Parts: sequence; structure tokens; C-alpha cells
Amino acid sequence: MKTYEFGNADSNIVLIQPVDDHDLEEIENEFAAISSSCDMNVHLIAVRINNWNNDLSPWEAPAVFGKENFGGDASTTLCELLKLCNDKGKKYYIGGYSLAGLFALWAAYQTDIFEGVAAASPSMWFPGFVDYMKKNEIKTDSVYLSLGDREEKARNPIMATVGDRIREAQIMLKEKGVNCILEWNEGNHFKDADIRTAKAFAWVLNNKN
Repeated sequence: MKTYEFGNADSNIVLIQPVDDHDLEEIENEFAAISSSCDMNVHLIAVRINNWNNDLSPWEAPAVFGKENFGGDASTTLCELLKLCNDKGKKYYIGGYSLAGLFALWAAYQTDIFEGVAAASPSMWFPGFVDYMKKNEIKTDSVYLSLGDREEKARNPIMATVGDRIREAQIMLKEKGVNCILEWNEGNHFKDADIRTAKAFAWVLNNKN
């Protein structure tokens, strides 16, 4: 996995974000939006994911769109990302968009290294994920969730469950004492991913420091 770094490498606030090629096209704009939304020095490490459906899915699941199944290799990816979080004097946050947002939320159930989760338009429709949340304890106390207001109107019946699942997730997290917001953005899943992700990171930063 190749990394791309933005901001001050000496900052004690580090943002970890799994990305694909489309995210990388907009990552500089995203970082600028984060910087303008919070009054603090941050270091963003964007990690290029080689196989999106395989490397970010917490367990195996059949294809929901297209023909590519979900491989369930998120544990391997998380092990690699944790190698970037070895300075005990720094605070680490994890976030991402779409399946990367779901991965970020899942990661906070595996380790307490992350101060907050920035899950922008996460794939909450992923089979079994909300049930997983019910049965396990999250290890962070700050979670940002968002969704486009047209995402739950998708023609795909599984993906159309995303609205109900994310509402359920927010209620569940708040009941467990997590500082959690659910923000609705205008548009479908493919609109303004960079701005939505920047808003997500800015919220967890401004609500933790």
C-alpha cells in the first residue's frame, strides 16, 4: 500500500484515510477543506488501497453491485495501517468515504488507538454490519456519520437499506455513550466525496480537542 502525506509530519494529530484513485484526485482539495474548518495543525496520511472490495471488507460477502465479491481482508489492512500509528505522543483519527468509511468504523471496534472515526457516506448496507455493532463494543467515543439524502433511494434493494441502517447505528452508538452525529448531505452517493470527507474529519477534530 502506497502512502501520500499532507500537512505537517511533526503534528501530534494524525489522520489516517484509506483511498482509491478517485479519492487521490481530490485529496488536496479535501485537505485544504479540513485545514480551513479546524484551527489546528494536522497531518493526513492517505493510504492507497489495492483491492477495494477485498481489502476494506470486514468479512466475506457476495457481490451487491457488479460481479466482484467482498473478500473480507480488512484485518490485514488494519494491521498495515496500525504500523503508521506507533508514536504514543500523537493522536490518531481514522476516516474515509464509502466502504472506507465502513472500514474506519469497523476498525474502532478492533483497537482503541483511534481518538475518533470520520465515516462519510459509509456502506452501512454491508451485510451483517449493524448486527455486528449490536454484539460488540466500540473502542472510541467520537463518531461522525453522514449520508447523501438520495442514497437510500438507490434502485439496488440492498444498498437502499443504507438509510435505515445508519439511523439505527447512530441511535445505538448514542445509547452507548458515544458522541455521535448523523449529518445528511444533498445528493446521491457520488456527490462531493472530498467535501463530505473533509466535513467528517473536521467534526471529529473540533469535537475532541
